[in-house]
This record gives sequence, C-alpha cells and structure tokens, in this order.
Amino acid sequence: MIKLGSKIHDLGKALMTPISVIAAAGIFLGLAAALQNPAVTGEAFAEIKSLQLVIGFIRQVSGALFANLPLFFAVATAMGLANAEKATAAFSAVIGFVGLHVGVNYSLLAQNITPDTISVAHLTAQGMSQSEAMIYAAEFTQTLGIFTYNMSVLGGVLVGLITMWLHNRFYTITLPTAIAFFGGRRFVPIITVLVLPIVGVLMSLVWPTIAEGIQWVGELIGRTGEIGTFIYATSERLLIPTGLHHIINETVRFTPIGGVTTVDNQSIVGALNIFNASLANPGAITDTVTQQATRFLAQGKIPVMMFGLPAAALAMYHCARPEHKGRVKALMLAGALASFTTGITEPLEFCFIFVSPVLYVLHAVLTGVSFVLMQMFHVMIGNVQGGAIDFLIFGVLGGAKTHWWYPLILGIIYAPIYYFSFRWVILRMQIKTPGREDENDAEERAKPAEGNQKTKEIILGLGGEGNISQVDCCFTRLRVKVKDMSQVQDDKLLKTGAMGVKRVTDNDVHVIYGPQVEQVANLVKAELSGIS
Repeated sequence: MIKLGSKIHDLGKALMTPISVIAAAGIFLGLAAALQNPAVTGEAFAEIKSLQLVIGFIRQVSGALFANLPLFFAVATAMGLANAEKATAAFSAVIGFVGLHVGVNYSLLAQNITPDTISVAHLTAQGMSQSEAMIYAAEFTQTLGIFTYNMSVLGGVLVGLITMWLHNRFYTITLPTAIAFFGGRRFVPIITVLVLPIVGVLMSLVWPTIAEGIQWVGELIGRTGEIGTFIYATSERLLIPTGLHHIINETVRFTPIGGVTTVDNQSIVGALNIFNASLANPGAITDTVTQQATRFLAQGKIPVMMFGLPAAALAMYHCARPEHKGRVKALMLAGALASFTTGITEPLEFCFIFVSPVLYVLHAVLTGVSFVLMQMFHVMIGNVQGGAIDFLIFGVLGGAKTHWWYPLILGIIYAPIYYFSFRWVILRMQIKTPGREDENDAEERAKPAEGNQKTKEIILGLGGEGNISQVDCCFTRLRVKVKDMSQVQDDKLLKTGAMGVKRVTDNDVHVIYGPQVEQVANLVKAELSGIS
C-alpha cells in the first residue's frame, strides 16, 4: 500500500512535464487568438498579412501540441516512473502508444467499425437521431493517423504505466548467448511492441463500458452544477499538501468529466482541451460550452491568487514580531509576487496550512466559493494558472465575452476578507506563521545558508548522501526519495530557506522552496554526483 502511494505521487510528478509545456503553449495560443481578433487589435492590424501569417503559424504550432497530448502523457509517464534508463522507457512508450492504437484499430475493423460506418450521415441513415449519431461518432478519433477510440490522455497514461512496468521488469534481462544482443534495454521496446497491441485489442472490448462510466460521472457533475464545481475546487485546494491535486486537475482538464464537444467531426474531451480548441477554432464552439469548461480552469483562481493570498501575505507580515519583520517581508513579498503574476501559490500556502487547519480550510472554502461565483456570472477565462498573466491574456484580451471584470470585482472583495480573517485567526489562536515562531526556531531561520553551503545543508537535512535515493522537483517542491525517513531533519531544511517540509509516504518527502526550486534541485543533483 505504501509503495502504491509512492507511485501515485511519482505519477503526479511525471504529469507535470507535459502540463508545464502546454501551460506555456496555452499562453502563446491565447496571445495569438487575441492578436487575430479585430475587436482587440482593430481591422487595420488584422489586415497586415505578414503579421497574420506569423500569428497563424504560432497558432498552428500550439494547436499541434494540444492535438498530441496523449502521446506526450505516455512518454512523460513512462520516463518519470522508470527506475533507470529513462531514455529507453520514453522511446518504448512511443512504440507502445502506436502499438496500442493499432491494436484498437484492428479490433474495430474486425467489428466493421470504420470511419464510414460511424459517420453522422451513415448513422442517421440507419435511423439514429442526429444528436445520438453525433454522440456516438464522438467516441472515435484519428490518433497519429490511426482510426481508434478517443481515449484522450487516459490512453496515454495507460500506455505509460504499462511501458513503465515492462521497462522496470525487463531492462536488465539477460538472454541466451545466441540472442544476447537483444537483451537488457534493447529488450524493452521489443516486449513493448508485442504486448501493447494485444492490450489495444482488449481495450477495444472494455473501453465502451469505461467511457460510459466516465460519461456518467461527467453528467453527474454537470447536473449538480455549482455544487459539483464547489466540491472540485475545494477538494483541489485541500489536496495541495499531499501533491495529489495534480491528479484531480488532470482528470477534469483532459477527460470527459471536464466536458465533451465536437469540432470538425472530431471530439474534444476535457475542460482545458475544449478551451484551447475554442481559441484555435474561433466560432466553432459556442460560448455556453466554453463557459462550462472554464468553470474548472483559471477563472475561479484569479480572485484568490491575485488578491486573496497576497492580502493573506500582508496579514502574516503585519502579525510577525517587530524583530522578524525584515525577514518575513522578503518571504511574503516573494510569495505574493509569485501568486499574483503566475498563480504559483504553494510558497504562501505552506506558510500556514501546516500550522493552522482553520486557515487551511478557510482558504479552501473561499477558493470553492470563488469558482462557484465565476460560474454563476458566466465568466469565460481558461488556462491553468490563475495569475495576472492568465487574467490579462485570456480575460482582458479575450474581450467582453469573457466577463473579465467579475474576477476583478470579487478580487477586490476577497482582499479584505483574506486580510482581516487571517489577521484575526493568527492573533486570536496564536498561530505560528513566519515571524511568530518560538525564539529558537526564529533564530535558526533568520539567516538561511547560501550558495554551496546551502546545498550541503539541504543534503544533510535529508539525512546525508547515503540516505537519498532520488531527487527531482515540480513547480515549487523539491521531491526526494529517501531510504530512512527518520533521518530527515526539518529544522535543518527550514534553515536553508524552505517554506515547509511534507512527508507524503514513508520514503517520499517534499521540501517547498517556491519557484526557484529548479535551481535548488540542479545544485543538489550536481553536489550528489560530484560535479559541483
């Protein structure tokens, strides 16, 4: 059970690689859509052919990334979960992805299910209603030119998981001398190309049932309306300390639970996919459908991340002891700027969620309420982060139809709510937010180590080189696998500038450093490998 929990955390970490790429691609797509909108740039700009050709090129590149997300998820999953020889795992995942869909395609053709027989025209001619025909046809798609079931990123993650298992099981295999050349890592793509097509055939038999189950969950969330939105948003914040919020996010962003629609006879599944398809194909998706998708996206985060959490940071600064205000000011300012501009909130959230369950739950509930209100006001702002960048590009530049002023109005209301509620709880309940710790703890954190010494202190805090099995990171967390969790010393790690330490399993520990965590991870890896 512990090993399963560790693998789930590893999966969440692996999924962040394609997410980070498409988040950036989404920004480019949003800018391109705004620049090609005469209502934003004017008719004269829209008629400059050379510029419009460049902008169109950007949209094509961004659109291609979104169209191939399942493949990216397959590669990222296999590569992220492989024990070693990750390049071989990634290569095998590509082979496995093609093999799976070839297997599905072969099974469909054997059942006389072809692009012609599932076309809306053919189905309506057989007596099916127009709406029923469109829903049925949406279950299929062309993936890398292969006619197959539309399994979206779930198919990609499945391929990645199976490939990972095959890779970890066989990459060290030794074969008889006559065929020894095909042993070891060379055996992985071979076994993958044998297994995944068979899995594809089996998936073609069970996928309709799985799809019905997912569709039922999606319809349930749709029927519950604002309640479903509140449950999603509140749960997502409550899962932040565990790192499992990535899983629930990807579920609504890339599966039918987040919505289903059709563009040019191709089904689009998932809230983020629908929003990006609306940018890439203006007018092809109605605003009503897009709004139903964006209720799971950035719009609900904007009032919290641009206004609420920065106000909470100000409250924590004002509540700090006078002698510690200088240190706390730097910490709060960095966290508030990250939250306001990019929507990266963990540096601030980890300043209070472990020391005050009251503030933690209050923050989660206020986030849920924000999502619900944005849905009620028919706001239509997508992407994944929720900071000022998303607000400007997908809100203001998106025009009046996005109703971008509602997040702004709610944010202005949320700022004093967060400030006064945080200040009251901190002072009333004597919460040990930064600058209010015990004197010994405060002295230890006052002057964090710097440079190479900081890297060495991090390694010592993790129990030393011999206790560290693997080092990686996501947006804000240093993710480390250790052999003995009892050797991890929180006080040493906090002295290095960490905002918090979270033990997620018996062998997985997350140390929160904020947006600069990539540099921290690289320095730690270099120190461990003797490069520094």
